[in-house]
Amino acid sequence: MTAIASPLDGTLMPLSEVPDPVFAQGLVGPGVALEPTGEGDVTVVAPVAGRIVKLHPHAFVIQAEGFGVLVHLGIDTVQLDGEGFTLHAEEGHEVVVGDPLITWNPAGVVAGGRSAVCPIVVLDASSGRIGDAAVTGERIACGDRLFQWLDVPEQDANVCAQHD
Repeated sequence: MTAIASPLDGTLMPLSEVPDPVFAQGLVGPGVALEPTGEGDVTVVAPVAGRIVKLHPHAFVIQAEGFGVLVHLGIDTVQLDGEGFTLHAEEGHEVVVGDPLITWNPAGVVAGGRSAVCPIVVLDASSGRIGDAAVTGERIACGDRLFQWLDVPEQDANVCAQHD
């Protein structure tokens, strides 16, 4: 069981409400989303301890033990080519919860006609499931627990195969 912390201040929303069908349909993996709150620049921090395996101005992936966590800063922000984002880390670095990774301005993203909603998604999700999640609509502070990632024992994961 691993706690996934909030990488920024925001209002919690279900992944199904993200204005992007790939995230909303859970095709990337299970998770939640945050609508950023506050004004000005926001520094996004590591939601879990592990190694940064991908780091782009608009998104990052941290490989924890047995699973990865993707944090995507806004929707269609890849189109900004890094403009308005400042990186504070590098791929391959080990991080702990709360380490600063990227600074951006969600209000600037919205002013440019894009959504600032931030999906936080578990990759390699076949190894577990979300448990004990924060309440949708709740205001979450950076560092607060979003949800627990619960490991599923191998024998439990294949329970249907045992009955075939």
